[in-house]
Amino acid sequence: MAFLRSSTAPDSAVTLRGSGVWLRAPMMSDYAPWAELRALSRDHLTPWEPIWQRDELSRSAYRRRVRHYQREAREDLGYAFLIFSDADDELLGGLTLSNVRRGVTQAAVLGYWIGKPFAGRGYMTEAVRAAVGFGFDTLHLHRLEAATMPNNIPSIRVLERNGFRREGLACRLLKINGVWEDHVLHALLSDEARRDASAEVRSP
Repeated sequence: MAFLRSSTAPDSAVTLRGSGVWLRAPMMSDYAPWAELRALSRDHLTPWEPIWQRDELSRSAYRRRVRHYQREAREDLGYAFLIFSDADDELLGGLTLSNVRRGVTQAAVLGYWIGKPFAGRGYMTEAVRAAVGFGFDTLHLHRLEAATMPNNIPSIRVLERNGFRREGLACRLLKINGVWEDHVLHALLSDEARRDASAEVRSP
């Protein structure tokens, strides 16, 4: 994977590249494909997300979302990406590194969603792999965290394929689709990721 950074816009111009996918920050010009994919995938996504607002897919709500992401990136509090297919630049989903903590912690929380037509095809595994590299190599974080509902097996597998290990269960951690749900906590440390990457390079 490669990390490309513009010297004039270091936050918004970051592009991540993985096997078959590439990622960049959301822009207003992405509204139409974003809204279309989210609407198409509503039944697929709502069991794993907070309750959608009435204006969830409106242009004004998307504009607020983009401005929030831009502010978070400027302040080094979070980084949002849309995921595209290498083959045809089609929008596949989204990914965030949020709640960035500096000081003695140096950590962030990983979150992601994939459009219904693209689920189960390996795209998210590769997108997370690219984000892990960005988090450790570019943001110089020490730790990435993720939380999944215990019955979200596909999401758990994405994390496991990227070296995340289970750390425990947080009872009623997040309010998902209107219900406080338990979540399995996962984490990956920078030295673990580098060790895994080194082992892959040495494998025949």
